[in-house]
Amino acid sequence: MTATAPKDISPQLIERVSQHGLQWTQPESSCVWADVGDDAEYRAALEGVAVDLEQTLALYIHIPFCPGRCLYCGCNTTVTHDTARIDGYLDTLQREIEMVSDAIGGERDVVQLHVAGGTPNYLNDAQLTRLAEMYERRFRILPETDAAIECDPRRTSAGQLELLHALGFRRVTFGVQDLEPKVQRAIGRIQSIELVRDVYWMAREIGFDSIGFDLIYGLPEQTEESFQATLDAVLEMAPDRVACFGYSRGTDRDPHQHAIDIHRLPSELERQVLFHRAVRAFTGNGYSWIGLDVFSLESDELAIAQEEGRLHRNCIGYTATPANQLIGFGTGAVGEIDGYCIQNASEIAVWQAAVDRGRLPVARSHRLGSTDRRRRDAIAHLICNQELPEQLARGCLDDEYRRLAGYASDGLVEISSDRLRVTPTGRYFLRSLCTEHDAYFEWDRARWHFSRTN
Repeated sequence: MTATAPKDISPQLIERVSQHGLQWTQPESSCVWADVGDDAEYRAALEGVAVDLEQTLALYIHIPFCPGRCLYCGCNTTVTHDTARIDGYLDTLQREIEMVSDAIGGERDVVQLHVAGGTPNYLNDAQLTRLAEMYERRFRILPETDAAIECDPRRTSAGQLELLHALGFRRVTFGVQDLEPKVQRAIGRIQSIELVRDVYWMAREIGFDSIGFDLIYGLPEQTEESFQATLDAVLEMAPDRVACFGYSRGTDRDPHQHAIDIHRLPSELERQVLFHRAVRAFTGNGYSWIGLDVFSLESDELAIAQEEGRLHRNCIGYTATPANQLIGFGTGAVGEIDGYCIQNASEIAVWQAAVDRGRLPVARSHRLGSTDRRRRDAIAHLICNQELPEQLARGCLDDEYRRLAGYASDGLVEISSDRLRVTPTGRYFLRSLCTEHDAYFEWDRARWHFSRTN
């Protein structure tokens, strides 16, 4: 496609920022995820939670199964049509939940619950009901718990949505990706606009508090005109939240992505133009731009939290109600307990074998040091507030702060006496700006490599 950059973003600037990592000699990472031989340290961290009865939890539950594989997918997924295999996964998941619950000493309040995958709504009604019963028996799901589930609209029915609502889910996100048939054929995911519209209105009528869509830019065959048509159709439906992710190609990790013709992918400039269209479309129609690539209605709690400076971000996503601890269940799930970061085994067989031996299925871990914590806090503050106070960087992050200040000459940041602020132009490059604090710290990457939703 022929791309015209926004008037305040030149093609030269896009190229320069996209190559910024080559300008710096990055030190070797001090954040080394270590393979775990046993679960002793994880159990000790959980037992520490047991001491403080006021600790609140966020739960992430990973359901890896899909009926087929979308060609763009970078998630930890398994294609199966064997219901018994899914039942076996739930058997193991129940034992993992019980082990963790026993370690923390019984029920705890859950402020955030997120079920993702894979395709969680690939489970049948009995399996979905069983899943809810598992965590409700062991944790306190409150009326105000932010309980969310991700769904494939092609697998959704009115009856299923009614069940999910009855099970306590108040927020649902549908994987829309793109509504142009040519793009859908190129990525192996066919779902008509009529189907998406019907599913959306069913969820509205059933009474979900929040309905979200996931979109992807940078897909093969996308043009400015076709993507604008998708944006217009989404705006007509007016979901409460829209996540607009960039397609991430990782054929070494996801070889099925080779089926997407690399020559049909937009260039970096074209990707930037597509995202600019999304920003312009949503912010011009009553949505706030949240963090990196999420848009929410101005009345949504995320928009209000960002405006009031109390927006938070964890491995589940953005939240206005952060928990003290994050626990992940299922294959590849990540968690963090008082600075101890863990990730479960990604392979189903390895994960199941560990649980069968009575061992928590942690495969990798990392204990955050003081610099890691500072860097994590700096990244989160920069993403959620589009600014970085100098006091957050003072000392161990001085070099990164100076590098960020160097973007002032490109008009991406403004420097004041006590902080850096991201400019409206710099907002489009916020992910790149964050990588100046990412040389040592791979925790945020783990969220996408192993726990991304579909």
